[in-house]
Amino acid sequence: MSGPAIDFDSMTTLGDVARYHRRERPDATALEFEGRSTRFADFDRHTDRVANALLAEGLGKGDRIAYVGKNSDHYFELLFGAAKAGVVLAPIGWRLAPREIAYILGDAEARMVFVGPELLAHVRDVAVLMLDQPVVVAMEANEYGHPCFAAWRDAAPDTDPGAEITPADIAVQLYTSGTTGRPKGAMLTHANILTPRKLAAAADMAWNRWGPEDVSLVAMPVAHIGGTGWGVVGLLNGAKGVVAREFDPTRVLDFIEKDRVSKMFMVPAALQIVVRLPRARQVDYSRLTHILYGAAPIPLDLLRECIEVFGCGFVQQYGMTETTGTVVYLPPEDHDPAGNARMRSAGLPMPGAELKIVDENGQALPPGQVGEVAIRSPANMAGYWKLPDATAATIDSDSWLRTGDAGYIDEDGYLFIHDRVKDMIISGGENIYPAEVESAVYGHPHVAEVAVIGVPDDKWGEAVKAVVAPKPGVTPDPADIIAFARGRIAGFKAPKSIDFVEALPRNASGKILRRELREPYWAGRERRVN
Repeated sequence: MSGPAIDFDSMTTLGDVARYHRRERPDATALEFEGRSTRFADFDRHTDRVANALLAEGLGKGDRIAYVGKNSDHYFELLFGAAKAGVVLAPIGWRLAPREIAYILGDAEARMVFVGPELLAHVRDVAVLMLDQPVVVAMEANEYGHPCFAAWRDAAPDTDPGAEITPADIAVQLYTSGTTGRPKGAMLTHANILTPRKLAAAADMAWNRWGPEDVSLVAMPVAHIGGTGWGVVGLLNGAKGVVAREFDPTRVLDFIEKDRVSKMFMVPAALQIVVRLPRARQVDYSRLTHILYGAAPIPLDLLRECIEVFGCGFVQQYGMTETTGTVVYLPPEDHDPAGNARMRSAGLPMPGAELKIVDENGQALPPGQVGEVAIRSPANMAGYWKLPDATAATIDSDSWLRTGDAGYIDEDGYLFIHDRVKDMIISGGENIYPAEVESAVYGHPHVAEVAVIGVPDDKWGEAVKAVVAPKPGVTPDPADIIAFARGRIAGFKAPKSIDFVEALPRNASGKILRRELREPYWAGRERRVN
């Protein structure tokens, strides 16, 4: 599947990616979505129109817009078009509650919001919670009177907007929940997104080779770096991207079979659902070369099953929003169905990335010693939007980013993740922070105090559990507390179960001993992340 070598050096911004492939492969398919096919020539023209439409709305370099919806080919037109105008796009998870969406829109100071059909009915609920009302554009035809994206786009000229954009300019602002419970906007530059991919291409790793015949499946949500980043990788490499509106296990098999998918990225929880479908063993996977997976390690039994069924190479990806996705990878050759020590690791640093393990004072630790994982990479974010103190606490003066994960590096340079310093829970590939869930549960009239932990879950990797000390003289109903939380935060963040205790364990300074709460559920497991 080799073709003409791609000149990655000529693509220093997202806009350059669209322009380059229009010149080099104008008639090749860039994106396919529910029967709509877009050639690279059209993709470049459409993104020019988006850029000019945004400029006509009075937006300029550094202004923010937002997208709230499921996946769509038009999302990528919006992303690349905004990038051509110097406008920053903040995609927001469609599963979030109205108050969460309103907070992010307000924090980002979004002047416009582009809304998918599944969220249009909630626009008014969000608007009620906001002081400033952004202009609303509907991504599809609607009955609410909002302008439709395609008509809004096509009213603008398809000439290059000619804005001066540099690799250091911010392209995307992805929100990641913080330990304080308030989401933070991680600012990712054009260079953050493109430079690591160019370095990976130059390293010519077999699993990372792309050709003109490759077909990429974009099924992870675009509000995550896993969805947006994977979509950009395919476009950068001139491959066809098949965009799935959302993850649907049955449809994934259809895409593989009918669209001849060759590469895809998924979280292990999604892979487990797909591989367990009865039809999974009847599909032709001959075109599928590699499955990349991340957000959680893969259990050995599940990996064996996936290798047997899919018959392709597997590559683990470790990273975070703040590192623009993957900075550590475990290559196919280290995936042994019989099991090996390296399969418990996250893998090796990607080309251009450096790793070290540091103690509480930031001092580097020798191989084998557990500490906090720090990363220095061209993929490290520019910082958190309007949060200089949080940025300084995360990235030091030498450009090392503290991940909040605890782990060690072995003598061969493989990174092993031991635990999470910041107690983050990953359930089905979604990042969930205890503080956010705790604040949602605290308001219940029967709750005196609460601690939220992640416990092992065979389907989702981890499940959210709340450990509650009830107020005196009440008999709390766990279902009622869960329903209360679901009314305040997204359903996937709400506790799946509740345990009641007389009092939460605390240390001498009063800090809750979360590790002590977790211990009974994780006893006997090799690592404390699932």
